[in-house]
Amino acid sequence: MQLIERHTESLDWLTLLFVGCIVVYGLTKYLFPRRFQEFIALPLSNKYFLVQGRNEEIQHPFNMLLFVTQIISFSVFIYLVTKTAIPDEIATNKWIFVQIISGYTFFILTKYFVEKIIGTVFSMDSLINRYLYQKLSYRNLIAILVLVANLFFVYVFAPSLTLLLIFAVLLLVLNCIALFYSYKTNGKLILGNFFYFILYLCALEISPYIIIYKALT
Repeated sequence: MQLIERHTESLDWLTLLFVGCIVVYGLTKYLFPRRFQEFIALPLSNKYFLVQGRNEEIQHPFNMLLFVTQIISFSVFIYLVTKTAIPDEIATNKWIFVQIISGYTFFILTKYFVEKIIGTVFSMDSLINRYLYQKLSYRNLIAILVLVANLFFVYVFAPSLTLLLIFAVLLLVLNCIALFYSYKTNGKLILGNFFYFILYLCALEISPYIIIYKALT
């Protein structure tokens, strides 16, 4: 009989992250039940923006709690893609997840503050705040789907790189749909300043992702 060493990967840290996200969702629903209910109904109704989100309070505790879960959910998904695509990097770099979550947070916050500065410079604070609030809300909602998918990918079956990329494309499509609805809400203003809108779209919504893609490849 030949003894074969069995290598097992500890998932304790992922479990703690998932439990933490679920606890944050439960706490958010407990503290803001009506707001959370209207937030979940965003795909069916725009009531959340008309009632609970009418003041575009980006720094509201409700948004900050959900933003934390967004960071964790997307970072775990990026980690799973990295683990599947380049497993050697995971084996040699014990701090890869810390780097991913730090990079994701830095990217989102930098993009946010740049857009805020542009809004201040061009005296469009109200418009930019509304747009950032809508974008944050939609991405927080998409993060719930990402969290559920991560649970399946970690505990139910090991996904292939193709499946992960298909899911990534799905997330990209959902994000584009969310942006479309946001642009549709501000349609009249966009048409009146179409040239500036195209510049903004290219500079802050498309080019950052192209730069990240080039850096990774």
